[in-house]
Amino acid sequence: MTPENGGFIHSSDPFATPDGDKSPVRRLRGRLASPVTLWTAPGPAGLTVSSMLVADGDPGRVLGLVDEESEFWDAVSAAGRFAVIPLEPGDQQLADKFAGLMPAPGGLFAAGDWTETEWGPVPAAAATWAGCRLDGERPYGWGLLIEATVEKVTADDAPDGPLMHFRGRYRSLNR
Repeated sequence: MTPENGGFIHSSDPFATPDGDKSPVRRLRGRLASPVTLWTAPGPAGLTVSSMLVADGDPGRVLGLVDEESEFWDAVSAAGRFAVIPLEPGDQQLADKFAGLMPAPGGLFAAGDWTETEWGPVPAAAATWAGCRLDGERPYGWGLLIEATVEKVTADDAPDGPLMHFRGRYRSLNR
């Protein structure tokens, strides 16, 4: 495995749906670079989310599309709050575990060091994260659109920039 091929043994994913079999909307979405973020909630529960938006304002807002059948959504709807953590290059395995693409022996939060916050666990090494209060949700496309108010922001410069997802692969701004 090498960083050039996104950590895969092969240069392409043998299980990927061929472009010709994907809907035009899915093909469009795949051609837009998306941030890779980890959303966590008290419980604890977590989910990798790439379909999200941060809107500046007073107050700041966060929108995201999540799976309404996920343990993460169950935890957020019960707690009314969650944390959003932008991931960095090197966090690909963490993203895959929370997306359900990689095994997580002992549970999602068993590996690594975590800091407990009132919004949910945050990786101890995370330099940037936000604590959010759930304001509402509604069905949207194949997911559930979550609307939230940003209550706390811890922001520091990520030395390697953000982890991005583009055309089915992880990328960084430096590559």
